[in-house]
Amino acid sequence: MPLESVTAAILAEIAKSGAPAFNELPVTESRAIYTESQSLPPTVEVYSVEDTLVEGPAGGIPVRIYRPHAEPAPVHMHLHGGGWVIGNLVTHDADCREICVAAGCIVVAVDYRLAPEHPFPAATEDCYAVACWASALDPQFGGRPGPISIGGDSAGGNLAAVVALMSRDRNGPEFALQLLLYPITEPSMSSASFHENAENYLLTKTMMTWFWDHYCPDIEQRNNPLVSPLLAPDLSDLPPALVITAEFDPLRDEGEAYAERLLAAGVEVEKRRFDGLIHAFFSMAGMLEAAREGVDLVGSALRRAHGLDS
Repeated sequence: MPLESVTAAILAEIAKSGAPAFNELPVTESRAIYTESQSLPPTVEVYSVEDTLVEGPAGGIPVRIYRPHAEPAPVHMHLHGGGWVIGNLVTHDADCREICVAAGCIVVAVDYRLAPEHPFPAATEDCYAVACWASALDPQFGGRPGPISIGGDSAGGNLAAVVALMSRDRNGPEFALQLLLYPITEPSMSSASFHENAENYLLTKTMMTWFWDHYCPDIEQRNNPLVSPLLAPDLSDLPPALVITAEFDPLRDEGEAYAERLLAAGVEVEKRRFDGLIHAFFSMAGMLEAAREGVDLVGSALRRAHGLDS
């Protein structure tokens, strides 16, 4: 279908501005610009927000905890996108608030270490450490007993899928659901969606090359399933998954390929492509009706996974 009209207008404004892409700037400038662009007053109110540190393999890992209400609630862990290079607790604050309210879950957001200062496997090990912590919370935290869920967008979706694999293979935490929003799942950038959407749709092939080169500069290491989960030889015995993709997204095909691999391995999967939309549309729920549909879908899936809906 055609590009959604509001999305088309946003892309036209970006093109008209002539602003440099993230990959055209030093990493520190890209991070600052991305953070500033997402530093908006919250429009979704939650019961409480708390920042704390979780002990990780290289010291304290900043996390932010969103609570939907005072009563105990299931726990969902959310990992931000940004190509493993940019992004933080600020850039995805709105996403976490939306998920917290829509799902009725406590949301634990993770400020994992970023590349190129901390290339693979720093982010994966940070996220795994927080998953272990979040799944073993004491009652004062307010987490309801039972498996947590895990999710993320783009690079965060990659990390969520990878942590699910790590947990299976390390006898780690059990997950009620893995929520994969347009995830990165393999490094080739050779799919039809990469050819069709290589330019002009926010995330570009050139930008993805920049992200990959910072996160995993060793080309051979990119075949590691903990970098590229689509390349894992065995995807059985993994948590149920909700995989969301966008029509005009270079990552569309690899996300859908991962969903198909999970299905073939006997994993319960719900997949949904949002036609007319681009990468990162979930963060546009305040502007796009179709993005609001995405929030509702995520909320419903998490509520079912955690037994909140009969």
